[in-house]
Amino acid sequence: MITEVEAYKGPQDLASHARGGRRTPRVEPLYGEGGTTYVYLVYGLHWLLNFSTAGAGRPEAVLVRGVLGGTADAHEPVPGPGRVARHLRIDQRLDGLDATTSDRIWVEDRGITVPPHALRRGPRVGIDYSGAYWAGRPWRFWIALDLGAPRRPE
Repeated sequence: MITEVEAYKGPQDLASHARGGRRTPRVEPLYGEGGTTYVYLVYGLHWLLNFSTAGAGRPEAVLVRGVLGGTADAHEPVPGPGRVARHLRIDQRLDGLDATTSDRIWVEDRGITVPPHALRRGPRVGIDYSGAYWAGRPWRFWIALDLGAPRRPE
């Protein structure tokens, strides 16, 4: 279950890989239809999973920052986008796929209802380079799970 995401608003967002209209082979999946996967390597170590959200030609996306892993009987939080990709075995082979039709990666609705009081929002993580305005946008969203002490974001 996805438990945390960050939103990126495209060319005007200085924290986005598409800032200023940047369009390279690496970021091309951001320009795809909603549901296109954008998987990239950061620091030469961690693959990160994003989904385009706004439709063809509009490079807006969400970065998956957290999931709830484990089994039906034993849930375990997987915090941080690098850990998420490792846990789900995400790498460059999944870049550019259509998550609405792929048999390799998809998002499913399991009918879980999250009560509004459990939803939180705040500034995105690790994007101070984009300036105070963009770093301060409250575009990080998470479910406040009661699973013990809070963890620091990756």
